[in-house]
Amino acid sequence: MSVEGFSETEFSHDQRRRVVYRRGEGPGVVIMHEIPGITPEVAAFARRVADEGFSVAMPHMFGTPNKPLTAGYALGQIARACISREFTVLATRRSSPITSWLRALCRSLHGECGGPGVGAIGMCLTGNFALSLMVDPSVMAPVLSQPSLPFAVTPGRRRAIAVSDEELVEIRRRVREEGLHVLGMRFTHDPMCPGARFETLRRELGERGFTGIEIDSSRGNPHGNKLTAHSVVTNDLIDEEGHPTRVALEQVLNFFRDRLRPSSQPAP
Repeated sequence: MSVEGFSETEFSHDQRRRVVYRRGEGPGVVIMHEIPGITPEVAAFARRVADEGFSVAMPHMFGTPNKPLTAGYALGQIARACISREFTVLATRRSSPITSWLRALCRSLHGECGGPGVGAIGMCLTGNFALSLMVDPSVMAPVLSQPSLPFAVTPGRRRAIAVSDEELVEIRRRVREEGLHVLGMRFTHDPMCPGARFETLRRELGERGFTGIEIDSSRGNPHGNKLTAHSVVTNDLIDEEGHPTRVALEQVLNFFRDRLRPSSQPAP
């Protein structure tokens, strides 16, 4: 199924072929959509990234492209993810198997687009994937938007970041030796992405390695964010000048510019 404004391609790795939606030119950015799939809001975010001067690759991982978000649709896709062999939803120290395919996509996109490397943003179920992708040298700008794995059903899982011990060693090395940085975003009252998870990221990566954007979603907050707000740059984005979610979106775009576009390369 087509997504307006994107060309439809395919990418294969390790005997697994997936549709990848492409748009734009410039340094590469892999956008990993959230539950339940490539909704109109996710597609709008991807168009925005591409129109800022990036070559966007958005793989189709689950759901039906263009289908609007509903509670039933989201619950159905969560149930599918829970039984899928490609997604690990409860393990505290293991990444999802699909991240191997995603790393190969990042390498391919970097080879095609050149530059210092590629950006990667995951959201919700895929939020932690951007962290796992850091073990590949091609990934230079990882963004974790409301990372929700493992599902926060116990105190230990609320603190966990869903990467293996070996991956964490390499992630720390890249932060220490290469100056890599991770950008994370969450709403303060989001139970799917608890504050303890960001505390773990700060402890493991340090101030030089992690910046956490935490947006007030308390009852009666001055910004009008819902108590149930979850998706920072898509469903719960309030696209108004100065609003914290708009500021977060602009920080993501600036992060990609700073990390992926050489100073000599102008924006389109």
